[in-house]
Formats: sequence, structure tokens, C-alpha cells
Amino acid sequence: MFRKSPLLVLLFVISSLVQAQTYEVYDYEMNLKTRLVYQSISLLSESVKIGKNEEGLFLLSNDFKPAVNLEGQEVHRFLEPWILVKGPNGIGAFHEYGQKVLELEYDEIDTYFNFLLARKDSEYWLYQRGKGTTTYLGELQSAEITNVGQVIAQKNNEYFLPLGEDPDQTFEYLEGNEGEYILAKTPTGFGLINMEGTLVLEPVIDELTHTRGNFYYGYDQDQYLLIEGDPIRANIRYNSFHKITYENDLMLEYIHGKLRRVMEEDGILLDAVGMTEVNRVERDLYQIKFRDGKLGLLGKKGWIVQPTDSLEWINDGAQGYFAAKKNGAFGYVDKDGNWLIKPSYEDAGTFSENLASIKSGLYSGLINASGQILLNPEWDEIKAFQNGWGVGKKDNKLFLINTVGEIKNQEGYSKICRTESGQFLVESNEKVGLLGTDGDVILNPEYDFLKHERSNWVLAIKDKKSGLIQEDGEVILPFDYEEIIVDNQNRQILVKSNYEPVLVIEPETTGKKKKRGQ
Repeated sequence: MFRKSPLLVLLFVISSLVQAQTYEVYDYEMNLKTRLVYQSISLLSESVKIGKNEEGLFLLSNDFKPAVNLEGQEVHRFLEPWILVKGPNGIGAFHEYGQKVLELEYDEIDTYFNFLLARKDSEYWLYQRGKGTTTYLGELQSAEITNVGQVIAQKNNEYFLPLGEDPDQTFEYLEGNEGEYILAKTPTGFGLINMEGTLVLEPVIDELTHTRGNFYYGYDQDQYLLIEGDPIRANIRYNSFHKITYENDLMLEYIHGKLRRVMEEDGILLDAVGMTEVNRVERDLYQIKFRDGKLGLLGKKGWIVQPTDSLEWINDGAQGYFAAKKNGAFGYVDKDGNWLIKPSYEDAGTFSENLASIKSGLYSGLINASGQILLNPEWDEIKAFQNGWGVGKKDNKLFLINTVGEIKNQEGYSKICRTESGQFLVESNEKVGLLGTDGDVILNPEYDFLKHERSNWVLAIKDKKSGLIQEDGEVILPFDYEEIIVDNQNRQILVKSNYEPVLVIEPETTGKKKKRGQ
């Protein structure tokens, strides 16, 4: 009869303990509820929990029991509601409810709501959850799901729509965009296809380019066209025999060779005589120059700053102040072009909370709405104010600045990041700390990682160990764990134990009686 030696038993126990870790589960009152044995646990969303143990990778129930074997080694990606799982033979897909829809054998999987597009080498498959079917699309040069759920496929240098009204119809080119229509090209010209895969603009247009949304810029038979997509039939919103140019998101119409109109997607934004130049500052924001030397700032709804002859350059603004340039110097004007702060700086930033950064030489300073200097130009950078605080940079350190120009933290930090709650995560000497909304120190920078959990709980890592603390520094869970996971959905906390068990080995007995004296 074969007998296990203590060494074999010890090796077996050690192997089991290395493969499995213990998670303790506490409620929000820090009462121990249960213990779980997993190598790892991940919360992908409030309802999707993944656990890995020596038996495999599992989708877990609410009480963290294995519910569905995911058959793989790791979660490749989570694209709600799809869990993409990677195994030794490739990637597969499970629905978050546990249904396996694609075997773990593909090189790549793309998702779109209830569609999955899977590729293995040059072969493609399409899974449709509504039908519960997987369709083989064949060997293709490429395939992609557009943002309206249609699949654009390419084969033999031709394009087609497997989910379209006529899957066998081929095109010279198909292109998805941010809008709801697909740009299509055939030997007869360009057209548009709706999200159902139906042609809503016959492919007869000589040239057609997507501008934004559901709008297109076209040219056909000596006419320039502005076209809007429609689920039934696309509409020509503007047409002209005069030249319309489209470059860098800017459309301009020329009449008899002279610049006359600034266009928007479906028509005229500005019709003005005497324009000589239009410069796009940013999307929907244009500097307009006129023959009489005036300069104005045009927006989507009309003039933001009226044309005036005292400006050489102007930018968008805030709080009624617009940075502008005259004779090589920067200041601020109002919406009528009148100077609020005379041009005397080498650069001027945007006002926020009645404050703005300005530049003199290579350095930045801070002024208020009256033009009073609150901080002399000796800073490398001063960022926009928010909730009463700005961030300034000097000598490679960052400082909090209040609205009267006072420096809150004289020592400075290497990083300052605003949180959603208005607090500040700060870093110094590669350690992280937390400042309150008033700039006062809540937690000194002595942690490796900080993350807010709930209103006043902070998940922290210190010396490679995890703990849970309150904002006042009181320890809720000591820094004695490999990992802490806060499960807000079920109002509980999971902590991964960081202890090494003590193994006791019983001496082996032979069954023989010992002689006296031995």
C-alpha cells in the first residue's frame, strides 16, 4: 500500500495555498460576513463580478459564488454588456448574464450593442443577439461595424453591406462617420445609405464629402451642394453655381471670384460684402477681416465681437472679456470691440472667475478684471481658475493660488490633480496626498495610491499594502492587505489577505513500538 510522506503532503498544501488567496468580506459596519477563496476577484461593473481560482475563470453571483465558467484564462476586455475572454486558443465572448455567444477561438472581436464581429485570420463572423445567430461572412480584406450598426465589408477590392437591404450589391467605396449615414460610391457617383442599409440618395453625385453630423458637402454638374441625410430621402439644403470651398472645416462661397459668404452645414452663416479673409480659430469660431481694416469674431449664432478697426487679432473669451491684439501687444476687449484692459502684454489668457493669466517676456502673471496685477510675471504657467483655485507652476513645482493671488502651499508639489468633488490629489517625492476644497492638507503625501470610495472613504496603498481610511486619516482597515475592493452595489468590502499560514507537520509514525531508551 502506497503511503504519502509528510514532504509530499507539505508540497501539496503549499501548492494549494499559492494558487488560492483568501478574501474576507465585510459589510459597511466592518462586520465580517464571510471568506472567499480566489486567486483574484474583479468588479467590472456594479453587477458584473469575475473570480479566478484553481478551477478556472468564473462569472460570479451576487454572493460571489461561481455562476458561469468563462472557460478562459483572463478577461480580455469588458464592453458592456459583453465580456471578452481570452483563452489558449483565442478570444471568445459572453453576455454579462452568462450566455456564451462566441467560442474562445478568435483573433479579434468588435462589439456594437447586440452585434459582435469576430475575426480569425482573414475570416469573419457576425453574431446578432436579437436573432441568436452567428453568420459566416467569409474571407474578407476587412470588415468593421459602423456607429449605426451596419457592417462595412471589403472583398476583392469591392465593398458591401452584409446587413443592408441588398447584401449582394457592391460598391467602389463605403465610409462610416459620426453621423447616421454611410457615404457610398459606385461607378455612377456618390450617394448615401441610411442605418437600415437603404439608399436614401442615389449614387449620382460627382463629389461628396462628410462635413459633420448628418451633413455633406457636394459638387455635381457645375453646382455646389449642401446635403442633409434623411431616413427616407436625403435633402439638398443649399445649392449654388458659385464656387464654395471646403477646407479645414471651413466653407466659403465666392461670387464672381470675391469672398462673399461664410457657410455652415446647411446654408449661409454670414453674408457680408467686403470680406477679405476668414481664419478658423476653432470649431464654429472664425476671425473675419474686411477691406476697411476691421476685424470681428464670428460664432455659430452670429457676431461674438463686432468688427472693429482697432484689432489685429482676437480670440474667444469668457465673462465678457476677449483677448485681443493691437500693435503687437495683447489686452482685452468687450463684445463691441472696446478695450477693457489696454494692450500691454505679450500674451493674454482666458478669464475665469474674474482672473486671467498674462505674459510678459517668457513668464506668466495674474490679473483681475480691473487689470490689477495680483501676481507678477515670474511664473512658468498659471492655469485657469475653478472653484476659487488656480494652479501655478514655478521652478518645476506646482502651487495652489487663491482668487486674491495668495499661495496656499509654499512647499509646492510635483503634481496637482483636481478631483470630481473639488479636492486635490497632490504628489511629492513620488508619494500621493490629498488636499481639501479649501486647499488644506487632509492626507500628507506619503501614499503610493489614493482613490475616493464613497463620500469620505479613501482607498490607499502604502508600502505596497492596501488600506481603507477616512479623510481625517482614521484607519478603517489597516494597511495589511494585498488588495481592497469596495462593492457599493451590495454595500460590502472585499479584502485580500496578506498573511502566510503557519504549517504544522506531524511526525511520521512507523507503527512499531519504540524500545525503552530510544
